[in-house]
Amino acid sequence: MYVILGASGHIGSAVIDALRASGDTVIAVVHSAEKAAAIGREGVEPVIADVADTARLRSVLQKGRRAFLLNPPADVRRDTNAEELKTARSIAAALDGSGLEKLVVASIYGALDGAGIGDLSVLYDFEREVKASGIPAAINRGAYYFTNLDMLLEPAGKTGRLVTPFPADMKIPMVSPRDLGEIAAARLKSPIDDIGIDYVEATERYSFADVAEAFSSLLGRPVTAETIPREKFEDYYLGLGFSWAAARCHAKMTEVTIDGRAETPDRRHWGRTTLARHLEALR
Repeated sequence: MYVILGASGHIGSAVIDALRASGDTVIAVVHSAEKAAAIGREGVEPVIADVADTARLRSVLQKGRRAFLLNPPADVRRDTNAEELKTARSIAAALDGSGLEKLVVASIYGALDGAGIGDLSVLYDFEREVKASGIPAAINRGAYYFTNLDMLLEPAGKTGRLVTPFPADMKIPMVSPRDLGEIAAARLKSPIDDIGIDYVEATERYSFADVAEAFSSLLGRPVTAETIPREKFEDYYLGLGFSWAAARCHAKMTEVTIDGRAETPDRRHWGRTTLARHLEALR
């Protein structure tokens, strides 16, 4: 039996679909009765649990043999760094006494030790806490999600502008969350010694100029990528509805990503989904 956190999200649902396709049964952890009702089907046992409730989560993990761990994103209107550190540490603490034999952990390209760098530092801390449990852990560091582009399509269609903090010509690794889920499912089922950090990205890297060109093709009108000056990064995130604390962390994460450029790791898995294929599904 596999326990899947974030079961109703893009990645978690793809993990479940891949496991069910091979005849496996899963415990799907969700945080509301509404989501439990939506996700329940043959081979899927929905369980309502708050990942910040360590004792409750441990009792759920004890029902499984292997688990997929995903730290849920916090509401951007709050202090995302503080909220996500809290849930990450609760999930890691719940592993003590869980009896699990193997874990697969969702993380991020560029994860690094530090503080206040958004997902880069939160998920690095998460990786470290999970490894400290002593349970064999396969860590999948995923690239920039294609789904992050979805909310940019409509305003680009209205204005002809794709506004981004990234340099328009900077090629970065991107990936479909569905591919992340399928690769996570494969590592859940792989031998117990398939552990350590692997990276997951699409077979091609894209710049925001490439994204603007793809938007143009999809929308049937010209779209141009426009880069926000660094001193305006926080204002950009505030304009998207982020709290001041969340805007500050995301601005810093963006700066670190740009300055570090895209890493080219050795241990990579390749997603099958291209940018064009992802966008075509939005029609």
